[in-house]
Amino acid sequence: MSGLRVGVIGLGVISRFYLAALEQVPGVRLAAVCDRDADLLREFPDGVGRFTDHRALLAAGGLDAVVVTVPNDQHLPICRDALRAGLPVCVEKPLALRASEGAELAALAVERRVPLFTAFHRRYNTAVRELRRTLDGAAPVRSVTARYFELIEEHVGRDRWYLEPERCGGGCVADNGPNAYDLLRLLAGPMSPGSAEVRRDGSGVDRSAVLELSGAGGVRGRIELDWSYPGELKDVTVELADGSVLRADLLAGHDGFKQSLWHEYVGIVTEFAALLAGAPTAGDDGRGPDGVDALRVVEAAYRAERAGVRG
Repeated sequence: MSGLRVGVIGLGVISRFYLAALEQVPGVRLAAVCDRDADLLREFPDGVGRFTDHRALLAAGGLDAVVVTVPNDQHLPICRDALRAGLPVCVEKPLALRASEGAELAALAVERRVPLFTAFHRRYNTAVRELRRTLDGAAPVRSVTARYFELIEEHVGRDRWYLEPERCGGGCVADNGPNAYDLLRLLAGPMSPGSAEVRRDGSGVDRSAVLELSGAGGVRGRIELDWSYPGELKDVTVELADGSVLRADLLAGHDGFKQSLWHEYVGIVTEFAALLAGAPTAGDDGRGPDGVDALRVVEAAYRAERAGVRG
């Protein structure tokens, strides 16, 4: 069999989107899977390596790259091991729990000359791509607002670690914040965090937040997050200097909870494969800077919350 041989480490709720994309994207194929739960490995056919320890998967060889989609607190050690083994890494956002950890991985990727690709799936959304095309040649961007609302319990399934701040890195700010910020960065360039209004539940998990940011030329950014929303709402609104307003509904045409993710993860795998083939990519340059930048925004938001900095 030909094609890039990819190993998937972690078989939680997000892995199904990667596995489906690996079947659809030409030039790549699933070669191995890894999860601590051996029961999850039984569904894979002969010919696909099955491991309960990522170190055994790496030691077995026979791979050209790995996808890392494990709980957030395991991103650092697993990505570190893969990069040291010389394997390109596509890692589910966030890149790590903290910016310092993300910077460590980015530096290691540069040192080993191995691609490190943080997967921000919303940048591959059809409505977002159409909005980007519309912005080409349009008036300068004045402001960007990204809304990311969902009922988190509908998403996590058996992956209860999402609701454990020490494993997730926080709550909605740590988990949804990087995707929302990536949309702002994609449409208006890197931004600096400002105020943060964060609401937590009785167990201390941040369930909703409003973050204000600023970019070059006075552009304003706003991120609105809600983990208690009855349903799902994901959109981005751009105001231009001429007063016109453009909006992308990320869920349009994708009926059902999380249905938009299927085509977005095809975009991730397609771009990761292109990166490995040496082609220029539309977002991350392969060394993780977008992932590190998003972590800095998350950390700054939590600092602003603790300092009481509100808009």
